[in-house]
Amino acid sequence: MKNTMDKMIDEFNATVGAEKGIIINVTSISGSASLHEKLIMAAYGDPGAPELPDISTAYPKTALILAEKGLLIDLGEQFSEEELAAYLPRFLEEGRIKDGKLYVFPIAKSTEVFFVNKTIFNKFASETGIGFKDLDTIEGIIRAAEKYYQWTDSQTPDIPHDGKTFFMVDSLFNFTLVGCKQLACDFINDNQIDCFVPAFSRVWDCFYEPVLRGYVAIFDGYSTDLIKTGDIVCYTGSTAGVAFLPARVTYPDNTTEPTDFAILPYPIFEGGKKIAVQRGAGFCVLKSTKEKEYAAGIFLKWFTKPEQNLKFVLSTGYLPVTLEAFDRIMAQEIEAPTDDNIRKLLDVAVEMQQNYDFYIPPVFEGIDALEKQYEQNLKRIAKSSRSEFLKLIQYENPDTAYSKVSEGVFEQFIHMKL
Repeated sequence: MKNTMDKMIDEFNATVGAEKGIIINVTSISGSASLHEKLIMAAYGDPGAPELPDISTAYPKTALILAEKGLLIDLGEQFSEEELAAYLPRFLEEGRIKDGKLYVFPIAKSTEVFFVNKTIFNKFASETGIGFKDLDTIEGIIRAAEKYYQWTDSQTPDIPHDGKTFFMVDSLFNFTLVGCKQLACDFINDNQIDCFVPAFSRVWDCFYEPVLRGYVAIFDGYSTDLIKTGDIVCYTGSTAGVAFLPARVTYPDNTTEPTDFAILPYPIFEGGKKIAVQRGAGFCVLKSTKEKEYAAGIFLKWFTKPEQNLKFVLSTGYLPVTLEAFDRIMAQEIEAPTDDNIRKLLDVAVEMQQNYDFYIPPVFEGIDALEKQYEQNLKRIAKSSRSEFLKLIQYENPDTAYSKVSEGVFEQFIHMKL
């Protein structure tokens, strides 16, 4: 992403910038967490804080704090209604974080999709009859995960209970938010997590028991770490993670084989609506001089034109932000990406753009802390239960062990203080 952004800024400076007397100068390069910290330090005037830039990438949660401090301009004033009509409305809506004003301008967006390593999956499918159609729903994935555990366990009959995990969820918080939304419930109400909504028990059932039984992975890193070693076959994750898909799997015995990924639309809960999360940073323009603010608007218009926007998304795995850019992809009027996985991703992105609704998570102070606490609590209780389950199955059958371990756990969790 950095290399692509650097090239595009150089191109702007040499063309439109040179013509209009505008120079974009990169002053800081940071990951999103570090950038958030730097911007907030600067906003509060903390000792040692960097000087605020004229333009910065930021997620809505960061921009909200800057906007409440009166530090951001309303980008809607830099664009005409006709110009704004060129962008996907929901992408613009995500940037209207306060008073209906456009504080975060979309440059690229991400959603979540379903990644499957076909190299492993095809072997499993050929012997069990499981197919890609079985993976359309979350419940279908869990049923496939159970069969995969049994299939791998049967390959070593002298070692009981050594089946392998099949599936992982990269973001348990998104999994819950979107799952509840698919089932017509809001997991967050009045800026608080609500585990008492009816849909939450469905989400819980598709996570807790499969984790205990070893069908679904619970891991503190990203799913791509487990994909690299063949410890999982598939996962839900951000489109932006496509660049991290490994070219080969390296197994514990140091043998390797090439990967071949299928990239599929985000799965839904049975009976639910086709809904996926919408995420992504955008550009914010900080208040300075009218000249600099106007110049920033010129840059944003250039950067998000279909020609430039497609260059960016074709090398990074993000989604374009204009209707015309999506139309060009659908009409195959763009040069095919050199990366086969990005080509597959764009095909899925177009399909989801046509058939899915997209959910924008709520933005409020403290949302990060809620997300972190929820995931920590869920992982802690699942890991503890999994450990107890593994002890019990040494001398009890798995169904009995599960009944003993799981008794009262759901009730305990939903009454936890978050």
